[in-house]
Amino acid sequence: MKIMERVWGVFKDLFRDYRFTVAFIVLVLLIFLSVLSHFSPYDPIRIYQVPRGLPPSLEHPLGTNWLGQDVFWRLTFAVRNSLMIAVVTALFSRAIAVFVGILSGYKGGAVDRVLMTVGDTTMVLPFLIVLIVISMILRDWTKSFFNLGLLLAFFSWAWDARVIRSQVLSLRERDFTFVAILSGMSTLRIVYKQLLPHVLPIIFTTFINNMAWAIGMEITLAYLGLGIDPTVPTIGTMLQRAIYRQALFLGLWWWLVAPIVAAILLFVALYWLSTSVSEYLDPRARFQRIGFGRK
Repeated sequence: MKIMERVWGVFKDLFRDYRFTVAFIVLVLLIFLSVLSHFSPYDPIRIYQVPRGLPPSLEHPLGTNWLGQDVFWRLTFAVRNSLMIAVVTALFSRAIAVFVGILSGYKGGAVDRVLMTVGDTTMVLPFLIVLIVISMILRDWTKSFFNLGLLLAFFSWAWDARVIRSQVLSLRERDFTFVAILSGMSTLRIVYKQLLPHVLPIIFTTFINNMAWAIGMEITLAYLGLGIDPTVPTIGTMLQRAIYRQALFLGLWWWLVAPIVAAILLFVALYWLSTSVSEYLDPRARFQRIGFGRK
């Protein structure tokens, strides 16, 4: 009960920020939309299942495209698949960033230099060009959601690992860390008990930012005809097909607008969620809120 009360208290504080409230509502709606894909009456890949080029109506809320597919139900699959890619990317990139950042910051010395050299090398790579080349070479391999998420994770951990490292470097010099070392606490226990709780806010906010980055990169690769199989619905492949099939020229504006609006909602919601949570977890921002409240 105490844990539930604390969680509810945190949400009450967060909901006072209109950005968190709006972002939370939008994300819940998009997640609900993705859940609806499991109840779709249409196959997401097959074409000519419904009449072509129908405008939005009660039967087809977002109309149909020129390939005879219901845009609304296809969008449910697209949102679900794009979120899957984003979550896979964020999970694996956070795992690498946390491991490298904590190990580098806590150990220091040669370990720090080697790990930061690898991270800096990754950061200076023209990752978009490298992604395009890898996607062209491994075209069949990157058609999997999981594999594409792994590929994107490889290029998105380095900067966040450096941020975590700088935090750990500061924590390593704190009194409570010295006390833990002198008391005979093992390194793993020190990391788990003393360092990780202070790094969790960074992990959480960068997780959200990384999801937005992954969705943007998936859209970019799909627009170039790379990455996921274009017949599989994602926000990127829906947008690519609508542009390639000249949706606006055919007068099927709803075919193009649907993935664009979904992408904008996702980006704005994730950005506002990250910003509001980051400010809430920042002790200085919390102190300012308390101070302004007293005034």
